[in-house]
Amino acid sequence: MRTFKLTIEYDGVDFHGWQVQLNAQNTVQGELEAALSKNFKKKRVVVIGSGRTDKGVHARGQVAHFRMKTTMPTDELMRAINHNLPSGIVIKSVEEAEAGFHAQRSARGKSYSYTILNRSYPSALDRQRCYFFPRKINLGLMRSEARAFLGRHDFASFANVDHSRTCETIRTVRRLEIKKRGDFIVVTIEADGFLYKMVRNIVGTLLQVASGRFPSGSVKRMLKEKDRRSAGLAAPPEGLCLERVEY
Repeated sequence: MRTFKLTIEYDGVDFHGWQVQLNAQNTVQGELEAALSKNFKKKRVVVIGSGRTDKGVHARGQVAHFRMKTTMPTDELMRAINHNLPSGIVIKSVEEAEAGFHAQRSARGKSYSYTILNRSYPSALDRQRCYFFPRKINLGLMRSEARAFLGRHDFASFANVDHSRTCETIRTVRRLEIKKRGDFIVVTIEADGFLYKMVRNIVGTLLQVASGRFPSGSVKRMLKEKDRRSAGLAAPPEGLCLERVEY
C-alpha cells in the first residue's frame, strides 16, 4: 500500500466546494474520487484534503492524499488522473509520501490570497476571481489595521459563529500583506491554521474599516471582544484562493 500526495489547482466557481455533500453533485473531492475510482476500477477511492473550501473559493495549491496498492509511477498516475478530471480541476503534482503522511493532520500552515477590484466599474473577465468593491479605500489605514492580526490571538470574532463555539479559536498569523496592483488589491495571509471563514471575515472587516464603516483601532477591539457580532461582514468567496499548504 502506497501513500500519494496530490497538489491540486481548481476553479471554485465550477464546484460546490471541496467536500463531498449529499445534496451537491459536483464537488472537488467527489470529482477526484470518481477519477481515481475509474483509474483503479474501485468502487470508491477515498481522498483526504488539507481542509475544506466553500463554493466559489479557488485553489492553486490545495493538497490531498490517498492510499492505493499499485506499481504505477507517479508521473503516469498524474496523467491518468488529469485525463479523467473536468477542466476546472488539475493535478499539478503527484508525489509518493511516507506511510504516515496525512494531508490535514500533517499540515503546519497555510497561505491564502484574497483579490479585490477597487474601481468604479467591474470586470467582465475577472468577475469570478475577485471581489468588486467600488467604494473609496484608505489603503494606509487598511494596512495599519491589518498589523493587529499578526501574532497569536483568539480569532473567535473572525470565525463562523457555530464554528467558534465548538473548537479552539486561537491561531498564529505569521504574515499579512496588502499589495496594490493597478486596480487590484491583493491581501495575502499566512497562518498556522485557519478557522472556518476566517480569511473572508478578516478581509471583509478590513475593507469596512478602510472605507469608513468602523473607526481606526477597531480590529484590536474586535479581537479582545471575542464575539463574531463585533466584527465586519464576510467578503464573498470568489476573491479567495488557497495558495499553499506547508508541511
